[in-house]
Amino acid sequence: MLKYDPLACLPSSEELPDSDDTPVDNELQDLIPGLLKATLAMAWPERMDWFFGVDMGIYHDPDLPAIVPDGFLSLGVERFYDQNLRPSYVLWEEKKLPILVLEVVSQTYRGEYSTKKAEYARLGILYYVVYNPFRRRKPRLEVYKLVNNVYEFQDGNPVWLPEISLGIGIEQGTYLGIPREWMYWYNQQGQKLLTPEEDKKLAQQKAQQAEQKAQQAEQKAQQAEQKVQLLQERLRSLGIDPDSLT
Repeated sequence: MLKYDPLACLPSSEELPDSDDTPVDNELQDLIPGLLKATLAMAWPERMDWFFGVDMGIYHDPDLPAIVPDGFLSLGVERFYDQNLRPSYVLWEEKKLPILVLEVVSQTYRGEYSTKKAEYARLGILYYVVYNPFRRRKPRLEVYKLVNNVYEFQDGNPVWLPEISLGIGIEQGTYLGIPREWMYWYNQQGQKLLTPEEDKKLAQQKAQQAEQKAQQAEQKAQQAEQKVQLLQERLRSLGIDPDSLT
């Protein structure tokens, strides 16, 4: 009997457009999710069950265009497909919804507080994170959790995400040589996870400290040797052979 596979009739990720051709109008919309992705790669180097997409289309319906958040995290999926990587994220192939989506607001709103928020809730994405760097009085970071199909605001900075076992928040820092407010991952104690730059700097500091300790140990050894030589010379001046004392 011929078996019908409905998934076989749907377009694959290779056949679907991998861009919505919408230019990024704010550099932060690329840098902030890029920093989160790079930090995750350091925090989870051995894990192969996660994927973080940056400005990548999420296809949820073969008859509709992809939605393209600035960043999103999925758990329980393959981190890498092959050397060509993912062209897009296709739900009927992945069989896993992203657990978190991120939108970085530019000076021109793109539905972050209305249409996109409603669409992510309709899809059932657990966490919706919005960062608006232009706000002055309202919180610049908003983390929402889907509860009974409605997004509820999660107070705090950072906000702990138990399903991910990480927190997310904002604070001043430096990334790619740019000092400003950045978004970071945090552990359960509220400590910020190191970025690649910070990890490299810390490694350099540790190497310098180790080198300094080695130099100090060598100096102490040299000083001790000099003291022994002076003592031997003093004994010889008194007519005593230092070697006879051993």
